[in-house]
Amino acid sequence: MAEKIALSKKDRLAVAWRHQFLQGSWNYERMQNGGWCYSIIPAIKKLYPNKDDRIAALKRHLEFYNTHPYVSAPVMGVTLALEEERANGIDINDQAIQGVKVGMMGPLAGVGDPVFWFTLRPILGALGASLALSGSIVGPLLFFFAWNIIRMAFIWYTQEFGYKVGTSIAQDLSGGLLGKITQGASILGMFIIGALVQRWVSISFTPVVSRVVQSDGAFIDWSKIQAGADGIKSALEQFASLGANGLNVEKVTTLQQNLDQLIPGLAALLLTLLCCWLLKKKVSPIVIIIALFVVGVLARLIGIM
Repeated sequence: MAEKIALSKKDRLAVAWRHQFLQGSWNYERMQNGGWCYSIIPAIKKLYPNKDDRIAALKRHLEFYNTHPYVSAPVMGVTLALEEERANGIDINDQAIQGVKVGMMGPLAGVGDPVFWFTLRPILGALGASLALSGSIVGPLLFFFAWNIIRMAFIWYTQEFGYKVGTSIAQDLSGGLLGKITQGASILGMFIIGALVQRWVSISFTPVVSRVVQSDGAFIDWSKIQAGADGIKSALEQFASLGANGLNVEKVTTLQQNLDQLIPGLAALLLTLLCCWLLKKKVSPIVIIIALFVVGVLARLIGIM
């Protein structure tokens, strides 16, 4: 009896490493098939010593394939298990392998977007941006290393999970677990984004609503401040009691100050909701970014912001 051909950990690591470049050969006809075929080459070389068998295996993996690039890892793991069984004489045809791929890629694609694009990446991006705004180099480094460590670990361990579980993983995808994961991830992502809108989005309307000349004693009269240390001491004492308004003879109230008294961050929230609505209407993010840039420049020139 011939010795069973098995994929080693080194072989599976090679596949996982290549799988990071799944979208490197994206095309409109078969989507991610080129990247998928490139990823599985190390396993095909190990499982099929015969050249004709290798060619046939690569051809069946050039069929249509498209899903989220990270949650594609468990699909790859199951496919590796099927190819290993086939190489050892188990009756598994091309249609069965392609059927498992197609059956898994759809449900998993619905999980990948809310978990990675709408939850994990915004959270890490917000943390990194917050640190970067304070002038810390830790911000971009935190985002870069945390994102890539999580991404690569997820690809490896979910591929291993798919490989060990084999075809039985496909039975779990029709249950309600994926739906709950998707819903929970979406809620968490929206909660985090909503909580950080005030920090991410900054809008300041500069039009003056009112100008009120302050009464005597409500501001620092610099003409009455003595020279020397005593004068400095007196100015500091008056500033401590009057606050920032004491520096000006005239109290100026802007539109932004009135809005902040009603609902702090209202303008930022409305702008965020507008962008979400435009994205829902399939407006390109690039168009939205350019529009915000143009509106910001024009508003600044006019004197609105």
